[in-house]
Amino acid sequence: MNPFHFIRSRTLLCSCLGGLAFLATSTLSAAEAATPALTVNTGDNAWLLASTALVLMMTAPGLILFYGGLVRNKNVLSTMMHSLILMALISALWMVFGYSMAFAEGNAFFGNPLTYLFLKGVGAAPNGDYAATIPHQTFMLFQLMFAIITPALISGAVAERVRFSAYVMFMLLWVTLIYFPLCHMVWGKGGYFNWALGGAIPVLDFAGGTVVHISSGVSALVFAIVLGKRDGFPREPMVPHNVVLSLVGTGLLWVGWFGFNAGSALNAGGLATSAFAATHFSAAAGALSWTATEWLLKGRPSVLGSASGMVAGLATITPASGFVTIPAAFTIGLAGGIVCYFAVTKLKGAFNYDDSLDVFGVHCVGSVTGMLLLGFFASAEVNPLIATTFMKNGAVVSLVGSSAQFLNQLIGVAFTAALAGIGTFILLKVVDKLIGLRVDQESESIGLDLSQHGESAYNE
Repeated sequence: MNPFHFIRSRTLLCSCLGGLAFLATSTLSAAEAATPALTVNTGDNAWLLASTALVLMMTAPGLILFYGGLVRNKNVLSTMMHSLILMALISALWMVFGYSMAFAEGNAFFGNPLTYLFLKGVGAAPNGDYAATIPHQTFMLFQLMFAIITPALISGAVAERVRFSAYVMFMLLWVTLIYFPLCHMVWGKGGYFNWALGGAIPVLDFAGGTVVHISSGVSALVFAIVLGKRDGFPREPMVPHNVVLSLVGTGLLWVGWFGFNAGSALNAGGLATSAFAATHFSAAAGALSWTATEWLLKGRPSVLGSASGMVAGLATITPASGFVTIPAAFTIGLAGGIVCYFAVTKLKGAFNYDDSLDVFGVHCVGSVTGMLLLGFFASAEVNPLIATTFMKNGAVVSLVGSSAQFLNQLIGVAFTAALAGIGTFILLKVVDKLIGLRVDQESESIGLDLSQHGESAYNE
């Protein structure tokens, strides 16, 4: 070959390769520009870490004090232990496979438990499917606190007579077979009810009306009925041993609830502020309506009634907090306080069940009220994404308040109640068969503090 021809061929080849490399680089740069890398926003991360701590505070010391003050003094420690032990147990399950079942991709009903097994791959980089501006690990921790408090709510219905070993076994089964799947269905990518990430039926639930309050409330009712009434109920008075503790717990719940609801915006922007405001005004409305109703019907307002109204207002607004205006939130809170008052004072008496601390009447009835009212009050002014995100047959479907969205909400409520109720009944029968659910009469008589834990809350 002529050496000049060889040199010219090499030069031409290099030029072609250089052009291809330039073209590839340009194409890659254009793609990167179109889909920029996810970066952590330190302000958003700070708010979510603070919210995570606030939600944990709702369990300890919030729920621990609230429930602990409402039982008799011989059952204070055992009632507090019910919440305390779940902080450890649920954290362990969440680390091993719980988070993966709830938030990994899978099918419409649960995520693949192996995807994030032992939290592999859950690190400092954001997960763009859920929260693009905070570390994936922060999102995981925030959701963990919901998984802790949800089963802890159930404990209030069965206080003062449940065997501790049975309680532990039931809770491990319940979070695995009911909470984790339900969490995926409502909030997980591809979940059946997820309105934003490919669900089949768009159910709006901002911070846990179905996932937290209805599931725990229905399960609490079933647990209380299967377990049976406390010895002496309702013949003997079973008054709270220390309302002051319960009031302190109520205040901690109200403060912690800002992390619960406003934190669910998953950033420190305007939606978090809106959810914060909705939460506060609904709690105030719930306290006012419960107090006014009790005052009107009984001639005097009770302190514990006002506290219960506050919690009712908080439970009622939880699913709606990121979707409704302040006036709508106040209206929802007013309705929640009244409806929950009658659920606790009339419904409970009519059906004669012993829900020790009124978990069903406040949390379940309250959140059902909030979920259904949200079907009419959901506003694109507060959350524009509900008008532009959900797709059906290639067309955008608005989820703004309407009879159609009310029906979606009703389906979500009914499914949650059925799953929690039937699932809880089956699990209770299994646990009862294996180890027995209830303490014996002597253990109940001396109190669960001594009989289950060998300790006493008050020693002279």
